[in-house]
Amino acid sequence: MPVALSILDLAPIAPGRPPRESFAASVELARAAERGGYQRVWYAEHHNMPTIASSATSVLIGHVAEHTDSIRLGSGGIMLPNHSPLVIAEQFGTLETLFPGRIDLGLGRAPGTDQATMRAIRRDATSSDTFPEDVLELQGYLRGRSRVAGIQSYPRPEGEVPLYILGSSLFGAQLAAKLGLPYAFASHFAPGALHEAAATYTEHFQPSEQSAEPYLIVGVNVFAADSRDEALAQQKVSYRNRARAFIARGAVGRNYTDAEIDAFLASPAGDQLSAMTKYTATGTPDEVHAYLEDLASSIGADELITAHHAIDVADRIRSVELTADAFSAAATR
Repeated sequence: MPVALSILDLAPIAPGRPPRESFAASVELARAAERGGYQRVWYAEHHNMPTIASSATSVLIGHVAEHTDSIRLGSGGIMLPNHSPLVIAEQFGTLETLFPGRIDLGLGRAPGTDQATMRAIRRDATSSDTFPEDVLELQGYLRGRSRVAGIQSYPRPEGEVPLYILGSSLFGAQLAAKLGLPYAFASHFAPGALHEAAATYTEHFQPSEQSAEPYLIVGVNVFAADSRDEALAQQKVSYRNRARAFIARGAVGRNYTDAEIDAFLASPAGDQLSAMTKYTATGTPDEVHAYLEDLASSIGADELITAHHAIDVADRIRSVELTADAFSAAATR
């Protein structure tokens, strides 16, 4: 079967621009994904990050759902140890009730932020220890089969809110396999354990009520443009901005020149940052299609969740469209 395509929208806030523009861009991106036949669009929970607008993840999902018609929308992911399972069940039960058949719930166990912000969220340092039990508690609420005596989640969705385990290590792979849930690997920024985690997941998968077979989603960065030079230029600007944000921590008000950023990226510390984006498809539609097909085949992925990082919104939407067009053209050959 052909690999399915999806999108991870990081809801970036452009420098000097209001977050409202980011939300409008997310709507346009999801509409482009819907037109292009993508499987789903997911949003990630991050906190205390001035360049990311998806902190209230369930609210953003509802906003985009209101402005689209059919594409699946969800979290990639909700960082469950930041919340009680009951509250997340209430939020996603509400979303599924409002937008039936369109809501996914991807779950991670990282804080999605730094240690100080983690404490401000009121997250206990050991809260991730109960992640497996919390996933089952949440699943019970959504199915009307609560594991907590006398407690139910309302509104209870009439349909299924499918759960997905997100991860970048063997822990998530093992848990997803044990619970019989789809597994999404964050190889768009943490590629190191991808092959081992994928093998672990598929080898140890146990069928469940939700999934009879393993289902593997792999993250990948994409810069698709009408020419290779244009795509490479977009990638260079995007990764310069990423490096600028990385090295500016603790240096408030410091403006780094492009030359300084390029020097950093050429250093050993820059090599480490560059390694995080190992899985990146850059070029013309045909080049991007070939890269993505090869990646999916080499891992045995059922689905690729693509993160389009061009700084300009129009370029980001164009990347989404070109990638979809390339896959559609290949399917008709």
